[in-house]
Amino acid sequence: MWFFQWLENTSWARFADDNLKVATAFEITHYFSMFLLVGSIIVVDLRLMGLIGRRRTIGEVSAEFFPLMWIGMVLNFFSGFVMFAGDATTFAPNWVFHIKLSVICLAVIFGVIVQFQARKWGQDESTQIPAWGKGLALISLLLWVGSILAAVEVPSLTNVG
Repeated sequence: MWFFQWLENTSWARFADDNLKVATAFEITHYFSMFLLVGSIIVVDLRLMGLIGRRRTIGEVSAEFFPLMWIGMVLNFFSGFVMFAGDATTFAPNWVFHIKLSVICLAVIFGVIVQFQARKWGQDESTQIPAWGKGLALISLLLWVGSILAAVEVPSLTNVG
């Protein structure tokens, strides 16, 4: 717990947490970047499953949306870490927060796997997406939706956040 106490009491964490305008800017950045991250992943996942964008190749869709995914991921991680740091001793022992982070880790892993597979499948327009690839996209999609639901539940279930 000493690390979380130290983190919470750093000058930058105190500044970001105690200043309403700064805290609001980080929250807006966090939510916007989550929309960017999850939205871009959803588009690629739905394309892999054959539900949208059939006139465009997997390669075209992934080339367009994966850079947005990475921008969203970096901004989301940074803003989330700063928001966490301001209340680290409250969030660290929270069981729902642990579930949220676990689901996010799984979602990131599946998102990266989907990204590499989509690039591989996108190299040849005649390549059919295998059933396991569509299943992979579905799991990715469900994990990202689950991460959002878990994030919403942290404050509602535990009065933290």
